[in-house]
Amino acid sequence: MWTYQGKHIREGKSWTNADGIQHPLNWAQWSGLEKTAAGLIWQDDPVPFDNRFFSGPNNPKLLDDVETVDGDEKTVALGLKSQWKAIIKDQAQGLLNPTDWMVIKSSEIDSYSVPSVILTYRAAVRSASNTIEASIAGAADHAAFVALFDAPENGAAPIADWPDEV
Repeated sequence: MWTYQGKHIREGKSWTNADGIQHPLNWAQWSGLEKTAAGLIWQDDPVPFDNRFFSGPNNPKLLDDVETVDGDEKTVALGLKSQWKAIIKDQAQGLLNPTDWMVIKSSEIDSYSVPSVILTYRAAVRSASNTIEASIAGAADHAAFVALFDAPENGAAPIADWPDEV
């Protein structure tokens, strides 16, 4: 992309330089020498990166929590592992919520029993949550953590391997 004094200059749009000279919207047709003479600088497009795992190209986010102490004040910056464990807990809660009323009803009314298919499903959700969280905790490095999001050809990514809803 072409820039002028750090600002991206869009093709098909006119632009004004620091001396107040307005350049035409067909400036992109100029030769490279003409563009450079006008003060334009070519910059390669930024390298794309997955912002779930990286703060920038080749700049992985921290996996583990980082604690800092400033005087008496202690702060903790959550790493990817803690952030994603919380996300998994929220997802498990979302999967269990629709059947919570059955469990509550069965604890309040002796004559009501939660259907076994529901109990099996709820146990599978809790088991899946524990398995996913253990996989997150067990990721030895950044690459192993990112690999949890890779789905095999005929299945779910380890980070999203939940039981089918009932």
